[in-house]
Amino acid sequence: MNLLKWSKRPAADIDAQKPGTNIVRGLVARATTPLLPDDYLRLLNPLWTARELRGRVVDVVKETPDSATVTIRPGWGFPATYHPGQYVGIGLQIDGRWHWRSYSLTSIGGGRDKTISITVKANPDGFLSTHLVDGVAPGTVIRLAAPKGDFRLPEPVPGKILFVTAGSGITPVIAMLRALETRGQSPDICHVHAAPTRDDVIFLDEMRTRAAECPDYELTLQLTREMGKFDVARLDEWVPDWRERDCWACGPPSLLDAMESHYEAGGLRHRLHTERFTIARTDHGGEGGTVYFATSGKETEIDGATTLLEAGERLGITMPFGCRMGICQTCVVPLAGGYVRDLRTGAERREGERIQTCISSVSGECTLEM
Repeated sequence: MNLLKWSKRPAADIDAQKPGTNIVRGLVARATTPLLPDDYLRLLNPLWTARELRGRVVDVVKETPDSATVTIRPGWGFPATYHPGQYVGIGLQIDGRWHWRSYSLTSIGGGRDKTISITVKANPDGFLSTHLVDGVAPGTVIRLAAPKGDFRLPEPVPGKILFVTAGSGITPVIAMLRALETRGQSPDICHVHAAPTRDDVIFLDEMRTRAAECPDYELTLQLTREMGKFDVARLDEWVPDWRERDCWACGPPSLLDAMESHYEAGGLRHRLHTERFTIARTDHGGEGGTVYFATSGKETEIDGATTLLEAGERLGITMPFGCRMGICQTCVVPLAGGYVRDLRTGAERREGERIQTCISSVSGECTLEM
């Protein structure tokens, strides 16, 4: 057993469809240490690597003036299946620095071409999203993080479903809708979607076609510039039986805050499932200060609204991450020194505690062993 573990260890973090694959990779890696087989394989194909998940951009198709669907062909180790509604980490090198963000998958998995897709809306304050929509070229090699997330439909699928989405919050839900259609499942679905104008509605044609052809799918569009902002109190008007439906909601924090308050007031919080794009920051940010990355020998000054994860990535340090919202625990590391503050709760953490870098900022100074 020890020999088996020793053989597999160089490729232990890589998923393999066949159990023996990583044993072969590991043995070859041991035989060529310190130069791993990947060092040769990547010369032949950049996607052939067991050290990290990679992918190549196949195509970029505009959905609206400020959004696009990016199709990616993953390399070795990327899971063959995932759940519609999950997100994937995307790492792109721009001007010599790696930038990471997580995006919902709009593909459903299991296709013959083995590609995945994300649909990205360019955010004026989002450097990577803007580059993915307007600047990334087919053929670009990117880094990937495996699909994660609990925002997905259960099995068996509920008989009556409510989707509430706004803006790019449609992306995980469109994957769910596509999966239901592919599987021949047709629950009773009411879908309320909000966007500023008709031109801003991502996947408008697809949703309207589904509404016209599928009697079990009812679409309500709230075009906010002409109809007013989304008002959760209007659920009684839009979906009179919303209390009888399990609801999946995705959109900006204001919409999700309103949905959660509405469901809690009605004693129905257990029926509501939400997916947030950003962490819910409070007014209790850190004081800002100096972050030391001991292993890398780098340091930086940040303000109290910048997370430790963002600070490390700006320095080019590879930081573990998943959801970037304090949910999945992937980014948890020990605090080697100093103090940090949780941006959601204002709670202060000190040396020796384990912290989430995606929702923590420095208070004075702190040290991470990275």
